[in-house]
Amino acid sequence: METKMLAPHPPGGSHHRGYSAPGVEKVSQHVFDEGEIAKLREIPDYKESFESGNPLDTSQPNIWPPESILPDFQHFLETYFSHCSTLIHRLLDALTLALHLNYQHTLSEKGCGVSEEMEEVPDLSSTHANSLFQLRLLHYPPISARKINAHSDFGTLTLLFQDTVGGLEVQTPNNQDTFTPAPPIPDTVLVNIGDLLARWSNDRWRSTVHRVVAPPPSSSAAGDKNVRRKERNGLDVAIPSRYSIPFFATADMDTVIEALPGCWDADAEQHGGRRKLYEPVTAWGYVQMRMKALYEG
Repeated sequence: METKMLAPHPPGGSHHRGYSAPGVEKVSQHVFDEGEIAKLREIPDYKESFESGNPLDTSQPNIWPPESILPDFQHFLETYFSHCSTLIHRLLDALTLALHLNYQHTLSEKGCGVSEEMEEVPDLSSTHANSLFQLRLLHYPPISARKINAHSDFGTLTLLFQDTVGGLEVQTPNNQDTFTPAPPIPDTVLVNIGDLLARWSNDRWRSTVHRVVAPPPSSSAAGDKNVRRKERNGLDVAIPSRYSIPFFATADMDTVIEALPGCWDADAEQHGGRRKLYEPVTAWGYVQMRMKALYEG
């Protein structure tokens, strides 16, 4: 722990970099009421994490452990960050095509909710210059078989690299009480839609509510020092640690997030079409609102 604290996460959520010890972060889900936030802070999300971002972002500089302690750690994560950024932009290009937002920033599609006044629309990739991209190294220690609070990611897209342990579950869209296991698949990246893209697409694409539960017990892990034993029905059950690497992508700070063309009907009030579901918000304003619930207390 002493070595990890050589790169500590600053207090509060405005500078989201460095190492956070277990219990520092509190998971919340679409909650902005002060009373509800206070209740959520009473239940820590018991994991430890290390955060890093765009190496060129001077507004939130990365916090690294000394090179003498972890040689090549910074170089490796910066390279990893670059590869993840490239993949994010390819995915955003695909989503741009799916919404008929072409690369010349003009729209001529008819019958898809686009008014004549909304012909200048940037493609999604151009609004993501990596400034609000974040790479996290997560470790869920071997604790009792409790659940990590269900939540959704609040950015645009998330790439998730899982280990082989499992434990991730995804909420069934039409039943908030039902979760489906999302077991790790070798050589596969899991892509989650975040809350910001849900707002942007006017809920055409929904953010993925998910949680982490105790993975299936493994008898082969009985001798592992990183495993905690738990009695269940009189049997000795081993619950291993879990590691994952999520990469979060969020639009640039001053990007206004409002319903994109093709995701709402301009004449919704007169003809009962799909109206805009959310008020406009800047990407940074929304991120700050969510960070407050996560870290401040």
